[in-house]
Amino acid sequence: MRRLSGVLLAGAILVLPAFSPRASAQTPPQKTTYTGEVVIAAYVVNAGKEADYEKVIATLKDALAKSPRPEAKQQLAGWKVMKNSANQPDGSPLYLHIISPIVKDADYSITNIVYEVVTDPTQRTDFFNLYKGALQKPLFVIQGPVVSDFSK
Repeated sequence: MRRLSGVLLAGAILVLPAFSPRASAQTPPQKTTYTGEVVIAAYVVNAGKEADYEKVIATLKDALAKSPRPEAKQQLAGWKVMKNSANQPDGSPLYLHIISPIVKDADYSITNIVYEVVTDPTQRTDFFNLYKGALQKPLFVIQGPVVSDFSK
């Protein structure tokens, strides 16, 4: 249990800077990297803001597709987002980001990826406000090596 809580705390530290008081549409958060072979990141979205969050995800997907970085195409190919079929006890929806394989040293910060392609300050502010307004909280990040792949 101690190891899992450490992973959860480390994951929270990786995703929370996007919503710190210092963060804004003009100052992107620190680079977010992962070390595992697979990452599962859970985000709780504000009830009724599912369409806004899904717009954020669509913008992220578009940014990865338009990015000039070669590793962005690899990130795009290995990133899936799933909406949990059951909401949280308070009615808030839960979205899971499942990323595999992890591109070594690539930045997985949603805002950094989008800001790489969206350079207009007004559009950045609009995106940041949409993302911040939709997201209730990052819940956890789990990452690690694959222990057994049953497809092989």
